[in-house]
Amino acid sequence: MLDQPQVLQHRLVAQNTLAALLLLVIPHIGGRLLLGKKLRGFGEGYFNGFGGKVEPGETIEASARRELLEEAHVTATAMEHVGVLHFVFDDKPVPWEVHVFRVTAFEGTPAASDEMEPLWFRPEDVPYQNMWADDVFWYPLFLAGKLFRGTFQFKDTHTLVKHTLEEVQQLHLPAEPL
Repeated sequence: MLDQPQVLQHRLVAQNTLAALLLLVIPHIGGRLLLGKKLRGFGEGYFNGFGGKVEPGETIEASARRELLEEAHVTATAMEHVGVLHFVFDDKPVPWEVHVFRVTAFEGTPAASDEMEPLWFRPEDVPYQNMWADDVFWYPLFLAGKLFRGTFQFKDTHTLVKHTLEEVQQLHLPAEPL
């Protein structure tokens, strides 16, 4: 899950509903994952990928690269779009559409920012007990190199009450700035 953004780009999704447009970037290199421990704000104390909101005038991919640089101080040199997750919260007015990216190469050395402390994990050591409740469902598809799409419904922000998840053959990523 992501930090609670202050200003969000929105896009029209099914049934004339607006969704906040966000992204999640997870380096998966040499059999290990680089996750960030959230140091402040929404999700503080949880481990997560790096990400946040899409800024006006940015493409989703450009936003993913920017967020990884801001939060982990590394520059993605090989990145692919691997998932689209929708989050519906009973206590938030707008659902989220989150685009998930896998980074397979980057330049630089991961370093903490004021928001995230990057740490490497082997797949068998992913700290699901200190992550969002949805992660245990879709991370196995991510780790297996699959493409996926899912919807997760939460009560009181943290309690997962319902979900759907499917492996897909392709995903569409809007290329134009928003």
